[in-house]
Amino acid sequence: MSKKILIINTGGTLSSVMKRNGLLPGLSIYDMQKELQMVSGETNIEIEDFCSLDSANIFPEDWSALAQRISDCRNDYDGIVVIHGTDTLAYTSSMLSYMLRNIGIPVVITGSQLSITNPVADAMENCRCAIHMAASQIPGVFVAFNRKVMLGCRASKVRSLSFDAFESINYPNIATISSLGMKIDTASVPERTGIFKLANTYSDKVCMIKMFPGIHRSLIESIAAQGYKGLYIEAYGIGGMPFLKHDFIGTLDKLIQGGLTVVVGTQCRYEGSKMDVYETGKRALEIGALQAHDMTGEAALTKLMWILGMTDDISEIRDYYSINVAGEMSC
Repeated sequence: MSKKILIINTGGTLSSVMKRNGLLPGLSIYDMQKELQMVSGETNIEIEDFCSLDSANIFPEDWSALAQRISDCRNDYDGIVVIHGTDTLAYTSSMLSYMLRNIGIPVVITGSQLSITNPVADAMENCRCAIHMAASQIPGVFVAFNRKVMLGCRASKVRSLSFDAFESINYPNIATISSLGMKIDTASVPERTGIFKLANTYSDKVCMIKMFPGIHRSLIESIAAQGYKGLYIEAYGIGGMPFLKHDFIGTLDKLIQGGLTVVVGTQCRYEGSKMDVYETGKRALEIGALQAHDMTGEAALTKLMWILGMTDDISEIRDYYSINVAGEMSC
């Protein structure tokens, strides 16, 4: 029996048309129906428009509503494809990995670097890959792009123009497509650890900053003063931050004692943080900063938003952040 797949359109480059002010999402899912039917093969597809946005205009409330929609219809389909703009796609796929933890069907997010109306676009191939991954019966949240499938919470956009825009960071690809067809690495698919229960609450009182030489502690003091509950810091190397001259770590100590949750990761794309090596990292751990380990920046930030949306309890926040929820970290 052929698989039944729902395709949800949120906009992005794949559905864009040229307007006076530049490319804008303008095609409805029904405008793209012919092309989608061409690449769907023997699967039965149904289509719907969720929104029509450049992904720079996707916000956390959209993640929550999208997770709700997927949850509501999950029992009616064998898999779901989400068409999404590439700029914030990895944030969406990371957050959906948490909100839809233990979902029993494949949810595959895809997009393109050129509109589906362009004859040399990557849109058709990306949709083909996403549809067939959605029909695979491999449960989880994934990203399909440039003939490969990545775990949703490990994907990151690493190139701005190339068709090979996304990579799986610190984790194997879930599937690849070659002349031998689609080969799925089932050993790399995280096991379901319980029943599915929608968890689509979040906190938008989370901020991210990147360390740079000369950063002043007044910046993080102002973040806390504005009522933010969480801060994700992209630190140097394997997690270093200054404690001489401008005592950044000393200020973090006061803010953590005041209730701010601080997570520290690395600016480096690969291999992650290891804060117990240098004094600049050890001091941060000693004051209660949490560590992002080998998570992507997108996964680390959205995990913090997701956890703070569920609890204000400091011990629960620490416990949640330390466990591997959806395959987002190896530690």
